[in-house]
Amino acid sequence: MPHSTSSFRRNRWLALAIGNSRLHWARFDGDRLQTAWDEAHRPPTVAELSDDTPLWIASVVPPQLQLWQSRPNTHIFTLDRVPLGGTYPTLGIDRALVAWGAGMRWGFPVLAIDAGTALTFTAVDGDRQLVGGAILPGLGLQLRTLARNTADLPAIEIDRSLPPRWAGDTPTAIHSGVLYVLLAGLRDFIETWQQQFPHSAIALTGGDGKLLCEALHRQFSHLDRAISFDPHLLFRGMQHLVTLGREK
Repeated sequence: MPHSTSSFRRNRWLALAIGNSRLHWARFDGDRLQTAWDEAHRPPTVAELSDDTPLWIASVVPPQLQLWQSRPNTHIFTLDRVPLGGTYPTLGIDRALVAWGAGMRWGFPVLAIDAGTALTFTAVDGDRQLVGGAILPGLGLQLRTLARNTADLPAIEIDRSLPPRWAGDTPTAIHSGVLYVLLAGLRDFIETWQQQFPHSAIALTGGDGKLLCEALHRQFSHLDRAISFDPHLLFRGMQHLVTLGREK
């Protein structure tokens, strides 16, 4: 039986998004997100395996999902439960939920950009039909790949400042090259989408979402009002579907 919104307001439940690098958790009280946190991939504890608090899982990592799905009162999000039209079988459930969450918050059409381990673009039109998207290595993955696959390039951490474009040392050169090229690519996708949907919402989320959103605003002032950031768009998508009773 579907759950009513009023019943969820009297009950607490958990959401788990299993990403490529981490477990992303959220605790809800009905339709209100109370808290969210991240941790490394791990198996559930004995106490967690006996906990019957409702748990909804969205996963892009099958081995991690197998560890958690035997827990009692656990429900798995699959692509067919997200009411977007025009999806294809290999579309990641995380992308679908992020796009749905963005559309529920800011309306459709929407371009949802998830800046996680992979950086993904997911575009949905005003009829809630998937237009398509793109996937590329995320900011951190690009930096780690350079450090791991070259002899002399160091591992660096990117801060929130914009580096000089023409760097005078190797760490700054890496910072400049990766960040400015990534920002240029983001701008190109955003402006191309805006040509087709001038009044579309554009939403950033993910671990590097805030950094990239702030950098886009500083680098391209004309995009300042067009782009919004919400770190919990995937959970917004889950919350909306769960509290509507779409998930059993």
